[in-house]
Amino acid sequence: MRVLILPLALAVLSGASGQEPAARPNLVVIMADDMGFSDIGCFGGEISTPHLDRLAANGVRLTQFYNTGRCCPTRAALLTGRYAHQAGVGWMTSEGRQRGQDLGYPGYSGELNRSSLTFAEVLAGAGYRTLMAGKWHVGTFAGMWPMDRGFERYFGIIRGGSNHFKPLPDKLLMEGRRPITPPEDFYTSDSFSDRAISYVRESNQRSDDPFVLYLAFTAPHWPMHAPPEDIERYRGRYDTGWEPVRRGRFERMQKLGILPPGSRLSPLDVKPWDETDPERREALALRMAIYAAMVDRIDQNVGRLVATLDDEGIRDNTLILFFADNGGCAEGGLMGGSPDEMVGGREGYFLTYGKGWANASNTPFRMYKHWVHEGGISSPFIAHWPAGIETKGAIHHEPCHLIDIAPTLYELAGAHYPSHPGGHEIGGLEGVSLLPALRGETLVRPAPIFFEHEGNRAMRTGQWKLVSRHGKPWELYDLSKDRSETSDLAAKLPERVASLSSSYESWAERCGVRPWPVKRRKGFQPPLYPYPLTAPQLEKVDATRKQ
Repeated sequence: MRVLILPLALAVLSGASGQEPAARPNLVVIMADDMGFSDIGCFGGEISTPHLDRLAANGVRLTQFYNTGRCCPTRAALLTGRYAHQAGVGWMTSEGRQRGQDLGYPGYSGELNRSSLTFAEVLAGAGYRTLMAGKWHVGTFAGMWPMDRGFERYFGIIRGGSNHFKPLPDKLLMEGRRPITPPEDFYTSDSFSDRAISYVRESNQRSDDPFVLYLAFTAPHWPMHAPPEDIERYRGRYDTGWEPVRRGRFERMQKLGILPPGSRLSPLDVKPWDETDPERREALALRMAIYAAMVDRIDQNVGRLVATLDDEGIRDNTLILFFADNGGCAEGGLMGGSPDEMVGGREGYFLTYGKGWANASNTPFRMYKHWVHEGGISSPFIAHWPAGIETKGAIHHEPCHLIDIAPTLYELAGAHYPSHPGGHEIGGLEGVSLLPALRGETLVRPAPIFFEHEGNRAMRTGQWKLVSRHGKPWELYDLSKDRSETSDLAAKLPERVASLSSSYESWAERCGVRPWPVKRRKGFQPPLYPYPLTAPQLEKVDATRKQ
């Protein structure tokens, strides 16, 4: 028998005071990888995303939802409801046996720590089935994998970005705790979704218990790989360059209500299209076409998952959340990597779409993945729950953050967040439940929202944002009038800068943020963890890379 939802949570969303409380909802958390703020249609993009657009039209969009600006810290914050440094992933995860990202400080251990609980661990304790498919990227070594952190079913890639058609063995494509070889018809977005769908069917048919599914796509993270039939639909569409794409998106975002009246488009951050090398424009346009095809394929798979929920008769009481882990990626510079690298096929590797297209993806904002200006940390956000969200198609502008996801899930599940499970002390949650924001009300947030990655730092409190690039002075913006961060008010309001920066420093000290670049603590030698590949296997991987 399903456990009943907390009456408070039901009343918050449905207004059904005095009625019988509904069964606890199933929970689906979907995250795209390296996707910009304006890529999907319901946030102004020209890419075809009808399934996501339909979820938005029948749900809620949050226009000021923030990530951490980078993949690993985002995953740590999402899973735990705590800031990434508190969860041990203030920078990146350790990928090799020498554990180069374990720097000897609690906030920089290179893995998700045990003083933080994942939402899978907490929800499993509340009677939820816990399912995951896709990219993990918060712990490389045995004992740190999804099934070690509360998920009962898992299929996906343990490490970071990989070839989408044929991940190399060292990327650790795994089923459960077992490394597997990808089949010939493997493609990340399709294969992860296939397994997620099978997990949902299995869970719904075998048990009355609700489930939580975490589907973490690796697309549209580089390399630029998509099925040929999807690429063909976008071939030629981007031949006119990035300026008209940015302008078109900006105009649509204003008409949709994603941006408030009076918004400004940030200055173009790259050379104009007409000043790029004419011999390379065709390749650049193709790269964006492939990127668009990757986003399109994510949407197709979201549609397949929603259709499964319909088939199983559980869509109405399933909360679906969709967002991205960071802004568009400018890695690879203007040209997006070497022009000699293969584009779109099964062997192309570490090839990006380039800074110009990343600038378009992040319309109308400044900066990119890695940075904590709006282009690096702003995510499109959709929430869909027919049984719980009455206002269809609403757009809300309340500032929210990844740390708010776990508390939201816990409130809906009626889950208790323990402080000393098994006698171990667990750090407290930093986020707040998003339920008020999903109905357009102000969140009662006891503290500002903070950011730090690679020395790039920021805080958001009310309409104000304090932000700086590593080694640069603080900038101050009134985001109620200037979401694109085009008019720095720091020189005009030095007292406000001083007050906000003091709050930031207090937070940084509390959460274990270290001055960048962080060097390994003197005398610290991280332990060597067992790695699931043998030395001969690793040698074979290295040989494959060189070919």
